[in-house]
Amino acid sequence: MKFGKRLKQQVQDTLPEWRDKFLSYKELKKLLRLLSTAPSSLLNGSVGYGKGEAEFMYLLNNEIDKFNGFFMEQEEDFIIRHKEVQQRIKRVVDLWGPNGTQASEEDYKDEMEKIRKAIVDFHGEMVLLVNYSNINYTGLAKILKKYDKRTGGLLRLPFIQKVLEQPFFTTDLISKLVKECESIIDAVFPVEEEGERAREEIVVAGEGIFRNTVAALLTMQEMRKGSSTQSAFSLPPLNLPDSDLIQSIQLNAAVPIV
Repeated sequence: MKFGKRLKQQVQDTLPEWRDKFLSYKELKKLLRLLSTAPSSLLNGSVGYGKGEAEFMYLLNNEIDKFNGFFMEQEEDFIIRHKEVQQRIKRVVDLWGPNGTQASEEDYKDEMEKIRKAIVDFHGEMVLLVNYSNINYTGLAKILKKYDKRTGGLLRLPFIQKVLEQPFFTTDLISKLVKECESIIDAVFPVEEEGERAREEIVVAGEGIFRNTVAALLTMQEMRKGSSTQSAFSLPPLNLPDSDLIQSIQLNAAVPIV
């Protein structure tokens, strides 16, 4: 699948409020096409060509700012929500748990089921954010490769080196929160329920955020198929937890940007 179609599918499969936060790939391709088809009289060094290059760079830098702003906002929100989940569990245990002030097995189970569903959604959103980072980085690397090939420029390497230092590319904290989220599920819900819960989650994959998460995981897998060759432009291997679902999809290799 061509990257443009893959990106379009990802935008459709993500949360509605995230859809305008992705790479403006078509706009960048359109501008690059104008640059690469410019008559020889407007090529390197001319005022008209220089304006086109400046516009291309301006758009690229605006995209970086957009990614960073959105990513950091989501990251901050996830940190807060992670703490809230922990506090919510403690309140339920303290109130309705076996040793709670108002011990009630029925109320405890009802509230913990609500929390489990909330954790599954929360986990899914964080996986979507890792995918958001991956797909936008891949798009930038691809459009920059096209730029160098079509214009004879040498923009790809220095710009990617800049991108590797951007907040949106650094997903270590989100990956850590994903793992901690999985640990909460393991700690709060009995081990014997794991298989049944995994089956339930796969059954409901056609609905809600879990469907979006499965689509994102499959995309990250697909983007990492075909080659184990790494370069300065490769995505790092995914640093996600060893859950049954993720293991079953086998997300391991690095993706070359070709």
